[in-house]
Amino acid sequence: MKTETEKRPWSTRKKAIVITAIALASVVGLLLLTVLSYLLYVVADYRRIPDDIALEVKSNQTSAAAADGEYTVMTYNVGFGAYSPDYTFFMDTGIMKDGKPTQGKHGTARSKAEMERNISGAAALVKEHAPDFAMIQEVDYASTRSYKVDQREYFALDGYGSVFAENYHSSYLMYPFGDPHGKNNAGITTLSRYGITDSRRYAFPIAGGFSKFTDLDRCFSITHIPVGDKTLSLISLHMSAYDKGGVIRKKQAELLASVLTAEYEKGNYVIAGGDFNQDLIGDLEKFPSEQKIPEWVSTYDAKDIPEHFAIHADKNSAVGSCRGADVVWERGSTYTCVIDGFIVSDNVKVKSTRIIDSDFKYSDHNPVVMTFEFIV
Repeated sequence: MKTETEKRPWSTRKKAIVITAIALASVVGLLLLTVLSYLLYVVADYRRIPDDIALEVKSNQTSAAAADGEYTVMTYNVGFGAYSPDYTFFMDTGIMKDGKPTQGKHGTARSKAEMERNISGAAALVKEHAPDFAMIQEVDYASTRSYKVDQREYFALDGYGSVFAENYHSSYLMYPFGDPHGKNNAGITTLSRYGITDSRRYAFPIAGGFSKFTDLDRCFSITHIPVGDKTLSLISLHMSAYDKGGVIRKKQAELLASVLTAEYEKGNYVIAGGDFNQDLIGDLEKFPSEQKIPEWVSTYDAKDIPEHFAIHADKNSAVGSCRGADVVWERGSTYTCVIDGFIVSDNVKVKSTRIIDSDFKYSDHNPVVMTFEFIV
């Protein structure tokens, strides 16, 4: 017995097939047009932040740094306020030692309230340890991922002059589809209890070709602070992440080496600090973990440390300065390493460098504090 479809005249069935085909073609065409329009938007919206930009010093202090004092400097990546201990980030991937692949989930902070708790908690940690100088990374403003809150205001701390260098900005990222990362602006805040004479932002090299749309701008700033009759060159930096094999970070380290040497040859004291996104202690497996070493971490090449300089990072901590964000934080299980620290000239005497174990309460990084003296 014939079905209703078989009973229809061929012309009627043909018409239905054509209509269905047109409908499908229209949907596919609309999707292709949407994708093409988005790609054209990303290309048209792309712009690199210019190199060598003078930075504004806000609330500049009048106190002068003495050459014979003892000082502290902190570096802290505050992770745009998103990283509660159980927060995972969509770009982070890894592999457990049993072979299970892992990947983070979120593109934005889970709520405005949670983000504000984390960023205010991070600022409170800075105030608690009261460093003389601080380098704070991943400070957002006008960003989708942090609910357009101006996080620079949280680090406008009493008693400090501040300088903000825009590290990168991005076009609207539609992924992850359920929680799009959006359009973002992030930077580095440098704090000083002592008077600043000038500060400038400089661009790091980044990937070329199509990769430039995913390897965002990266920068460092040089802030000059008088110390007696000499000058402290405080270099705040945030190197590239998600750079497989550390190829771009290698180029960034080579540029940094030339800058360190140039500042030293001027007769300055030089301290470079921040998130290097590279292992600084030469031990990628120092801390207990149920995860394999992830692809995003590489080791800082000793050849990129110029003469008269040395790395200072905490080799004795019970936990790293950064955790993987592909899984929730669990001590002894989640991968950690030391990628936050300092490169210091030999006319500065480093007395100690230690990771502040915050248990990653407010960020996927722990703060690092270095105590030092100037060699007169």
